[in-house]
Amino acid sequence: MPKNPPESMQHHLRRRLNRHARECWPHVDALTVRFRAGFAYVAAELPGEQSLPLCRLRFTGVLHTWGFALCPAGNDRYRDHILSSGLPAGSPEEALDCAGDLYLNALAPAIRVPAGLVLLVGPPASGKTSFVQALITRRQIDAEAVVSSDEIRAELFGTSSAEAESDAADARVFEERDRRIVARLAAGRSAVAESTNVTPQARARLIALARRFDAPVTMLRFDPDVPGLLQQYTERGRTDLTAADVRSYAALMTRDAGADRLRSEGATTVHDVPGRRQATTPAEAAALFHFA
Repeated sequence: MPKNPPESMQHHLRRRLNRHARECWPHVDALTVRFRAGFAYVAAELPGEQSLPLCRLRFTGVLHTWGFALCPAGNDRYRDHILSSGLPAGSPEEALDCAGDLYLNALAPAIRVPAGLVLLVGPPASGKTSFVQALITRRQIDAEAVVSSDEIRAELFGTSSAEAESDAADARVFEERDRRIVARLAAGRSAVAESTNVTPQARARLIALARRFDAPVTMLRFDPDVPGLLQQYTERGRTDLTAADVRSYAALMTRDAGADRLRSEGATTVHDVPGRRQATTPAEAAALFHFA
C-alpha cells in the first residue's frame, strides 16, 4: 500500500492550500485535507457546516508536484484529471484552481461586470490597487487588462520626479493610457482604468473612448471615510502626497463622484466597492464581482 507523505509535508500542504483558498475564495471557511494510502483528499468547509469534496492529490514523492483527480458532483468516486497546464500533475495551487473554478466560483455572490471600460473612482489610498491585485490573484482579470496611470508614468520617466510631474509628462502619460485602453476596447476586451478619476473632466475623456466602441462603462466607487483614508495613507507611507492632498481628493469625491452624478455622465452601471469601513478585505471585495 502506498505510504502517506511525512507529517511535515502534510502540514505544509494543508497550510499552502488554505493560504491559496483564502486569497481566491474568501467565502470558504477553510479547507480540510485528510490523508489515506498516499492520497490527500481536499474538501471545502462552507458556511452552515457544509462540506464540499473538491479533489484528490496523489503523493509523487516530492513536495511541489502532486497527481490530480476530481470528484464529480454527486459522486464519491475520484477520476484522474488534466490540469490547465495540460499535465496530469502539478503544484497544489494548480490543482486547487482547477477544482475551485468548477465548484467554488459558482458559490460566491457575484456582481457581473460586462466586457468594456471599467473605471475605478476613488481618492489615493482608498484601496483601488489592492482591489485590482486581488482580482488578478483570483484570476478574475488578467494583469494586461489594468491600465494604471501611475505605472505608465513610472515606465516612461522612472523615478525622476521633476520630469515626471511636468505638464508635458502628463500629456505623454494620458496619451499612452488612452492608446492602451483603445487597443483593448477595439479587440472587444475589458480595460480597467486605475487612476483616481474623481473629477468629471478625468472621466469624460475615458467615457469618450468607450463610446467610440459602443462599450459599456462600469464605474466602481471607492469611498472610505476620511479617518480611514488617512489611516491607510499613513500605513502605506506614501511620499508623493500629503495628508492635505488626501483630504482634498476626498472632498472632490464627495462633491463630484456620487453614484447619480456618475450615471448622468454616462456610466452604464455604478457599484460601490466595500473596504475597511465595512470590515471587508480586498480579497473579500473582489469575490463579490465577476468580470466577463
